[in-house]
Amino acid sequence: MAQVKIENVSKRFGEVEAVKQFSLDIEDGEFLILVGPSGCGKTTLLRIVAGLEQPTSGEIYINGDQITHVAPKKRDIAMVFQNYALYPHMKVYDNLAFCLKLRKTAKPEIKEQVERTADLLGIGELLTRFPHQLSGGQRQRVAVGRAIIRDPKVFLFDEPLSNLDAKLRVNMRTELLDLHHRLQSTAIYVTHDQMEAMTMGTRIVVMRAGEMQQVDTPKKVYENPGNLFVAGFIGSPAMNFFECSIIAEKDGLFARSEDIRFKIPPDKANALSEYNGKDLVLGLRPEHFSAGSSDQGSSFTANVRVVELLGSEQLLNLEVGKKRLTARLDPESVYQVGENREFNAKMALAHMFEPESGKAIF
Repeated sequence: MAQVKIENVSKRFGEVEAVKQFSLDIEDGEFLILVGPSGCGKTTLLRIVAGLEQPTSGEIYINGDQITHVAPKKRDIAMVFQNYALYPHMKVYDNLAFCLKLRKTAKPEIKEQVERTADLLGIGELLTRFPHQLSGGQRQRVAVGRAIIRDPKVFLFDEPLSNLDAKLRVNMRTELLDLHHRLQSTAIYVTHDQMEAMTMGTRIVVMRAGEMQQVDTPKKVYENPGNLFVAGFIGSPAMNFFECSIIAEKDGLFARSEDIRFKIPPDKANALSEYNGKDLVLGLRPEHFSAGSSDQGSSFTANVRVVELLGSEQLLNLEVGKKRLTARLDPESVYQVGENREFNAKMALAHMFEPESGKAIF
């Protein structure tokens, strides 16, 4: 286990700056997620921590020791890759034992550690098989086992579940989290899948174009996104956005979009006092809508375009004038495609953003 400090790290590839002045302290035993779209710099940053890439500027520390220019094999880090990176000519036992053999560990100890690791991951019956004889999930367990057996200070995961089918991904997420809780290890995990980030991370770092957009617990990032990008990236289905004008009327402050007029609750209206008459972006998550009208001044009529019944919930694609939005509702009510229905926005849960900077107001 270890503390990792990333200090003002930048990385350029010619004219492209893949990582820009990135700084972060990662606590001992933390499971940190780097999440963002393809090309945001998350894998480049992970490779810099691993020593597979050298930063253009900045420093990396583990437990207070500066390791920026230390060779990868001397950093006491284990990395699990997207493509598993198993030796195809070696059986599972030998794949697990390989790093111990390089350390000239005694054969009885190698056997003991391999068997203990295999039991931990439930792959004891696979030790005599070759990688091509394994399923994707089994190969991923072997790749994780090869990292565990080294007993490193830090685990690095580079999109390790992206090659698995949907059901197996969910199972492996659970297994990796259970393993982390048992080992109490420090881990940095890269993914483009915001569902993985939300369900697995102690903290998540949302990245865009090489820069950190926000870092916090999954719950706080979801409930209090720092800007428009984070609000739109985190959450599935994505947050609904409305370009609106803030207008003061006799009965309160309103956000007026083309075909919708939402009354802003008094506690939130205070934060918008300086924006009267200005254009902002209103954000409402799919679960921030309910069926039926309300006397709170945020009801509207919408045409039901698509109904997706998912068992425990249903997603409705609604049309209001030229605007399309997604609502997440309970599965009990019945909706017909093409009908007009009344809905209500829960404005107490709404978010508001400045359109140019993208900064969150609330």
